[in-house]
Amino acid sequence: MPLEPKTTPYWWDHTPPATIEPQPLPRQADAVVIGSGYTGLHAAIQIARGGRSVVILEKGVPGEGCSTRNGGQISTSIKPKLPTLTKRHGAETARAILAEGVASRAFVEDFVRTEGIACDFRNCGRFHAAASPRAYAELARIADGENITLVPRERQREELGTDAYHGGAVFHRHAALDPGHYHAGLLTKAREAGAVVLPETPATAIAESSGAVTITTPRGSIVTRDVVLATNAYTGPVAPWHRRRVIPIGSYIIATEPLDPALVKRLFPTGRIASDSRHVVYYYRVSPDGRSILFGGRTSAGEMGAKAGGARLREAMCALFPELSAARITHAWMGFVAYTFDELAHTGREGRIHYAMGYCGSGVGMASYLGMKAGLRVLGDPAGETALMRPEFPTRPLYRGDPWFLPAAVTTYRVLDKLGL
Repeated sequence: MPLEPKTTPYWWDHTPPATIEPQPLPRQADAVVIGSGYTGLHAAIQIARGGRSVVILEKGVPGEGCSTRNGGQISTSIKPKLPTLTKRHGAETARAILAEGVASRAFVEDFVRTEGIACDFRNCGRFHAAASPRAYAELARIADGENITLVPRERQREELGTDAYHGGAVFHRHAALDPGHYHAGLLTKAREAGAVVLPETPATAIAESSGAVTITTPRGSIVTRDVVLATNAYTGPVAPWHRRRVIPIGSYIIATEPLDPALVKRLFPTGRIASDSRHVVYYYRVSPDGRSILFGGRTSAGEMGAKAGGARLREAMCALFPELSAARITHAWMGFVAYTFDELAHTGREGRIHYAMGYCGSGVGMASYLGMKAGLRVLGDPAGETALMRPEFPTRPLYRGDPWFLPAAVTTYRVLDKLGL
């Protein structure tokens, strides 16, 4: 019988979450960061390098959230297009928000190269496939012939070994890395800078008073001047204002066994990362070692276990790539991403709590960038300002953090995908 797939991320095989020896909870610190993913670690690096004492509270094991559960794709991060942003926020802010997306992508590359983080970073570009003629027409409207180039259907196999789409476009600025290696490198940099990382130490209460914040944990309390909330889709009842503004959505990924290199080359001739234009999107890539295919997306209207979700993803993968029908699935896992009601990431300050969250599936670049920005703002550095602080952070009546409306929304989007709308 075939072996059951592992339900831990593919990346954990070579970079499991770090084991950190427990330390006493300090009674105070200049800043406390809640969450040890990309957002929290980048914030902590800036704060610690700025000469402030910083403690990172992690409710579990550092890196076990979506920072090591994603597919390692890096985009320019902003989902709403210029006309939509202009209508909502005006032309100047719209252009500034889009520029922040480009800046987030550039920041990750610069940080990785400057800091010497070995995480298989590649400027590979992305092939974004059109699931309908209408989607191809929309790509044609934004293609500029330089950063975004069109690929008509008759040339599609030059980019992707399937006939299931209606052409697509190459986004040349997009990139890829190994999330496990990247997180491990960030964790090392934060600790080298002096940040104290405390695993298995969840924040259970946050109480603000004049000039200070007291954070309660099962191991005692810590008093600080500034807090960075870096919990994204894992934001809990300890931060109800923020929890009402992010929508946790499960994203599922599978990895195949090592494949014939000739087959991998046929399916991914250019080695680019890939995604499609569906509302319920699929995203996929070749593993950094070039041997396996990683295929991710949303699998159902509601949440399900990693194995069940993996079985559905396998069906979708084989519908696109019938040549993978005989390939064994070695890993099937999931993590939660955070969407927002306006499809924008948000960062700012509520009381003495600095926050950055709601990356809408583009968290590798934007979480890194906005984490860095939040850290600079804790230091009082004007460089921490960003156009993504300008829009209000919306919520909806009756929403408290449990996305009861998600099954209906996903079902509606699937219908739209079938209709090509």
